[in-house]
Amino acid sequence: MLNKRNGKQLLLLALLVAVAYLPIAYEQTFPAIAASAALITTPANASSALSKKLDVLLADPKLQGGITGVSVKNAETGESVYSHMSDIRLRPASNMKLLTGAAALEVLGPDYRFQTEVATTGKQKGSALHGDVYLIGKGDPTLLQSDLVKFAKQLKQQGIKTIQGDLFADDSWYDDDRYSQDLNWSDEFNYVGAQVSALTLSPNEDYDTGTVIVEVKPGAKAGALPDISLTPATKTSVIVNKATTVGKEGKKTISIHREHGTNRIIVEGSIPVGASSSRSWTAVWQPSELVLDVFRNALKKEGIQVNGKKGLQRAITPKNAKTLAIKKSMPLNEIFIPFMKLSNNGHAEMLMKEMGRVEKGEGSWNAGLAVMSETLEGLGIAKDTVLLRDGSGMSHKNLVSSETLTTLLVRAQEESWYPAFRESLPLAGEAERMVGGTLRNRLKGESTKGNVAAKTGSITGVSTLSGYVTTKKGTPLVFSIMINNYITGPVTQIEDAIATAIAEADL
Repeated sequence: MLNKRNGKQLLLLALLVAVAYLPIAYEQTFPAIAASAALITTPANASSALSKKLDVLLADPKLQGGITGVSVKNAETGESVYSHMSDIRLRPASNMKLLTGAAALEVLGPDYRFQTEVATTGKQKGSALHGDVYLIGKGDPTLLQSDLVKFAKQLKQQGIKTIQGDLFADDSWYDDDRYSQDLNWSDEFNYVGAQVSALTLSPNEDYDTGTVIVEVKPGAKAGALPDISLTPATKTSVIVNKATTVGKEGKKTISIHREHGTNRIIVEGSIPVGASSSRSWTAVWQPSELVLDVFRNALKKEGIQVNGKKGLQRAITPKNAKTLAIKKSMPLNEIFIPFMKLSNNGHAEMLMKEMGRVEKGEGSWNAGLAVMSETLEGLGIAKDTVLLRDGSGMSHKNLVSSETLTTLLVRAQEESWYPAFRESLPLAGEAERMVGGTLRNRLKGESTKGNVAAKTGSITGVSTLSGYVTTKKGTPLVFSIMINNYITGPVTQIEDAIATAIAEADL
């Protein structure tokens, strides 16, 4: 017969046996959950030293009050090495271009080329072309003034000396929505927020589409108006010179701003005698009209007279038009170099619309975003895990987690387009602009220079860095650092410290 004391002892013994048996029973009953739990504890076991370093860096006071998501994975296995709020969706800034770029390479392919055409509805009689001429844009983000000069020369070679008709710009390959849905109004005149058009021009080989370079040089003496020039030269933009040249000891305070809804560019402030020039890449209103004006100037220089009565106008090319000249862009894998290295927003949005045009017959953001969402799902990114609002990352409504970005970076390695994708990423510490890109002045240490290949990102309150790195023991890793809602000044030093710690990890 059991007394109370013996009963309590037996009960205690039974509980101890049950507790000892519980992990075995749990694993047998819930194998999937047990396996997941094991994966969650793996990162700390795999590299506790790295985890401790990253935990210390993430405790920086500059990050207090904000949210930081970090994900580090083995690039070969996809296994998590470190995770900090990696499942929290955050604003990616230009890390959005990783998603856009991967989708564009998947949909369009590395060899894809854009096209620009010159066509006419008229007939040539002798040296006169009787009829209208259409400059047709099909989304080429690399069109330059030199290409329009080549068009003019080709018409001249065909014996054309006069055009008895008008010039029209056809930008109907894309829709008329020039701005992505969440672009800040204050970015409208800046090159980072340039209008998106199927017919657009870049002022140089950085290919900042839809912009002109405004250059301000000091006058000969104090009190004189500064000299202002535009590249390319065009009458579609009107310079309002409110600036002043001041003495050599004065301050340079030049500001350049385009008025909303017009091409009036206001230049204000002061520039000292003998000072270096001030330059600004200013976005234009209606980029297709700029292209048409530069083309008309090129025709004039080649001795081709246009006798039409209409000014710069947009129109859809009639179906019976005959092609006079064609220019094809460089392949997409080459376009990706300035696109990703220099974080070109215009390229991202044009790729978005091009995906929509190619896949759904509609060059719009809605169509492009739908294609992008479907394509990313095929690359392992579920639709309900991201919120996509544009292609460039300028929107403050985009939502992506660091886990999503590392998942994409791992998966991209399996695709045929991966070499083009990887090569386009800025390479840390490399001084050449089209190699180091936005990382050319960062991560110059021995462990990171030429080793970290990553996309930067920055909008107000957001700083991101995601890409590839190899540890000192030769282990390839992918990482994503997403810092949101900081207000205490630049946080790139924290990002760089994290990337350096990952590169120097004893893995």
